[in-house]
Amino acid sequence: MKKVGVFGSRRRVMRSYLIKRMFDTFQRLGIEVYVDKDYYEALSAELGETPYYNGLIESDDFDLDIALSIGGDGTFLRTAARIGNKEIPILGINEGRLGFLTDINRNDLEDAVEDIFKNYFRVEERSLLQLCPEGAAQLASYNFALNEVALLKRDTSSMLSIHTYIGEDYLTTYQADGLIVATPTGSTAYSLSVNGPIIMPTVNNLVLSPIAPHSLNVRPLVIPDDCIIKVRVESRSSSFLVALDGRSEVFPAGIEFCISRAPYTTKVIKRYSQTFFKTLSDKLMWGIDSRQPF
Repeated sequence: MKKVGVFGSRRRVMRSYLIKRMFDTFQRLGIEVYVDKDYYEALSAELGETPYYNGLIESDDFDLDIALSIGGDGTFLRTAARIGNKEIPILGINEGRLGFLTDINRNDLEDAVEDIFKNYFRVEERSLLQLCPEGAAQLASYNFALNEVALLKRDTSSMLSIHTYIGEDYLTTYQADGLIVATPTGSTAYSLSVNGPIIMPTVNNLVLSPIAPHSLNVRPLVIPDDCIIKVRVESRSSSFLVALDGRSEVFPAGIEFCISRAPYTTKVIKRYSQTFFKTLSDKLMWGIDSRQPF
């Protein structure tokens, strides 16, 4: 019997009839279902009844065969952070906007659940980043990121000076509004919005993408993911932001960080019909000629 955990966003609850059909499918197939407590409360309010389940997930201490993340890519990232190094594969069901991580359409929900029950799916291993402040500084939260680590100016117009080393070799000092260090998975997220390259999610690379660099000859750089990146951030402002998959913290200027590949991966469930190239075509509308009449 499969033990499935359901995670989602309180602010974005899938249409009630689809949710009910999903839980009815779980029950029909004899799947053991555990639901994140916060999401369960939102579901109950939306459905007006108690959905079928075997228990609630109230902490980060849980054991599952598969996790379902219902929402957008942000919900998927939060689910991945909850799972951490438990090696539980995650299926992303899109209830958001673009959705590169959550590429299962709501209309394919029942078929996706059937495939899970039949073990008819593949699992991709996605690399993460680990961020370690040097010296006495500490992160208050989870210091791993599936998409990216971003160093960002905070509340002034002054740019950052980001002294960057690859291993022991000095690379450059980015004079910019910030710097994004992205995984291949994150190459279609924040990094893409600042003209970073798209990288296949299963390759062993990282990309450094400056944000609004104050020099036209500074461009995104792709490096092997076994490199260790060291940065020291200076600014006319007294502080700057460090964001890991959107979770941000404030640090004083002058702090040094080490960014490296994490010692574990996030496992992402993909249906056999869903490839990275099909996702690019669907999400970015590649191959569609806007000159042609509909």
